[in-house]
Amino acid sequence: MAMDSVLVLEDDPRIREWLTGLATEAFPGIEPREAATLEAGRASLEASAPDLALVDLSLPDGSGADLIAGADPTRTLFVVATIHDDDRHLFEALQAGASGYLVKDQPRDRLVEQLQGITQGDPPLSPGIARRLLRFFGESRQPGPPPTPPEGDAASLSPREVEVLSLIARGFNRKDIARALAITPNTAAGYIKAVYRKLEVSGRAEATLRAVERGLVGGGHSPGQD
Repeated sequence: MAMDSVLVLEDDPRIREWLTGLATEAFPGIEPREAATLEAGRASLEASAPDLALVDLSLPDGSGADLIAGADPTRTLFVVATIHDDDRHLFEALQAGASGYLVKDQPRDRLVEQLQGITQGDPPLSPGIARRLLRFFGESRQPGPPPTPPEGDAASLSPREVEVLSLIARGFNRKDIARALAITPNTAAGYIKAVYRKLEVSGRAEATLRAVERGLVGGGHSPGQD
């Protein structure tokens, strides 16, 4: 997936400049645009849809989730960039249609790497957010009938693909998966794409949700995270 243009929607000028710098470092040559309010962000999207939008949730005139919910997800990939890591903000963003969720307090090089994963079909999801999703579904699952069987081709996941899905749900990116399974990054990317296709999802956030709610994986621990 080529990234030629990015919209950074953030009301704080210093953070907006920082996020723009992250995007241009992750995708050299990308054309950046900036907006400080929900209204300005909508106007920018209507004028010309960017390939990528980094969206803050807390804006002076509303929530960035409202912009995501009202936009065309086939034209722009929306990634939330926020300080909020609580359930309310997370699920509001995912339900609105966000394809990624980054918490700003991560190291710069980690954020750049997560953004670069987009070109490999690996939309960014902070490891802590992946663990939160796993905890949420683990705690909310009550005793009763077995989980609903997967729809579509999900039931045909190979043992290796289930292993890859488990790592995706634990917050591993493509390089982490390659190291964990002793395979090349290109091979890992192939498995990730196959998992997404069979689960009929478009990114890590959706795959994690599908994995835990259908009982395909359990809780886990992300690389280098405690």
